[in-house]
Amino acid sequence: MDSAFTDAWQQLTSEGAPFSWSVQDIRGVPTRTYDHAPPHMRFMWELSAGYGDRPYLQFGDETLTYSQAHDVVSSLATYLIERGVGHGDRVAIAMRNYPEWVLSYWAIISIGAAAVGMNAWWTGPEMDYGLGDSAPKVVIVDDKRLATIVPHLDDLRGANPFHLVAVRTDHDLPDDTVTWAEAIATPHSGLPPAVIDPEDDCAIFYTSGTTGFPKGAALTHRGCVSNIMNFSFWNAVTTAARPQADSLIESHEAVTETTALLAVPLFHVTGCNCCMHLITGVGGKIILLYRWDPSEALEIIERERVTAFTGVPVMSRELVEHPHFADRDTSSLATLGGGGAAVQPDLVDKIEKSLTKGRPSTGYGLTEVCGVISINSSDWFVEKPTTVGPPMPTIEAKVVDDEGHEVAQGEIGELLVLGPNNVRGYLNQPEATAETFPGGWFRTGDLATLDEDGFISIVDRAKDMVLRGGENVYCAEVEAAVFAHDDIRECAAFAVPDDRLGEVVGLAVVMKDGHSMTAEEVQAYAAVKIAKFKVPEHVWFLEDELPRNANGKFLKRALREQLLGV
Repeated sequence: MDSAFTDAWQQLTSEGAPFSWSVQDIRGVPTRTYDHAPPHMRFMWELSAGYGDRPYLQFGDETLTYSQAHDVVSSLATYLIERGVGHGDRVAIAMRNYPEWVLSYWAIISIGAAAVGMNAWWTGPEMDYGLGDSAPKVVIVDDKRLATIVPHLDDLRGANPFHLVAVRTDHDLPDDTVTWAEAIATPHSGLPPAVIDPEDDCAIFYTSGTTGFPKGAALTHRGCVSNIMNFSFWNAVTTAARPQADSLIESHEAVTETTALLAVPLFHVTGCNCCMHLITGVGGKIILLYRWDPSEALEIIERERVTAFTGVPVMSRELVEHPHFADRDTSSLATLGGGGAAVQPDLVDKIEKSLTKGRPSTGYGLTEVCGVISINSSDWFVEKPTTVGPPMPTIEAKVVDDEGHEVAQGEIGELLVLGPNNVRGYLNQPEATAETFPGGWFRTGDLATLDEDGFISIVDRAKDMVLRGGENVYCAEVEAAVFAHDDIRECAAFAVPDDRLGEVVGLAVVMKDGHSMTAEEVQAYAAVKIAKFKVPEHVWFLEDELPRNANGKFLKRALREQLLGV
């Protein structure tokens, strides 16, 4: 790595500098923290009031300014308090990427409650589990998600009698439900007062579960603020190291004109923490899509002069490979790439050659770290296209073998990280928390290497997981859904390579004697229990039992080789 980058890093993190850090005790573990980090996410929201009449949220032909957003958030926050929501309580958000999602989020976390992001693709049983697990006092829900919840409502409210706020619906409403318009008509005198500690829960985001059930990761205010600081640091260090190179945000003038196209769900850290938080912090405009369509996205990029695109890599690929890409003016884009999955080296090169001013970028992270562990962009990404960048200043990283011992530089092992951005743990799952966060370190489940510059390369995954277009699908969750069928004796889920999505779910099935099913029947059965993106896209039926090791565990690599030749 060139000396300019190293010098800039040291200068920006030195004592008294904007990104200086010191060691604090966090949950009993000595952890690096930024000295100048804001205290909590409410503080970040309050700062954004200064952006006044700038456009903030755009959805179709709807636009909301920062001033209008603050008025709605203050009304909703006051309403929630009147409904008994207080510090440490939870409020669930179950809807697609509507402006109401963003407004609900800021209202919830600003009163010291935690926002529970419900996966909008979940089926009824999955919604049932998530609401039962998180036990919210209020659920803010759109029309389609309301229809998904209603069949389970009596049982859910029997255990936890939550209130409902219905968004964008004209259907008859269940008891103890008000419309969004009624909730935000509440008179207010600004944000209600609240005392928030950096270690308080800010959000609960669910990840696919290794045991067949999703796990609710508890993101703290400190973790979310640290993620914002990490992005700010990367912008600062790349600009200082090579002013002529385009960083994520080039200058103050560019910041004031930031327009982001958000193409991924807000119930994940990529959409919420790595886009919505950041753009709100710099007073930018967020354009929310109803659904992903590369043709529409290109039209919006040209018309709205979009500077930042937040999506998964497959979306960036669909943009640059679109037959009409060259016909559209994309010169406003400062970066293109993605998070939630690897940006393949060939895509790095295509982005570099396709954009007139913009540069390729990526962020590597997980829900469990409130956003990113590392960032790579611009010249550094072009120079090291197989890496995801170095861990940010307050994040310690190590690569270990199966015994937990650090391996030599360049050797493959599991990546572990420790930082203020690590989540508090998993909701109601102390055993999973202890296993995943030994001594405070987060076991990423990714097999990685660290090069001589400290840049991380992700080699493979240690977890039994499929990464489908940026969505994590744990194989055990798929298997648990299918195994419930009385006629199925054995099944094993695994990753199948896919040109568009990177990976999709494959399933090998062994039927009980005298029984048979079609692939379509297996898929239809699974679709009732798990979200559509988890349903196997490829199904194989085998006559013999699945290959096993001496302990009886399915040998999925042998299965992949048998069925796919890879």
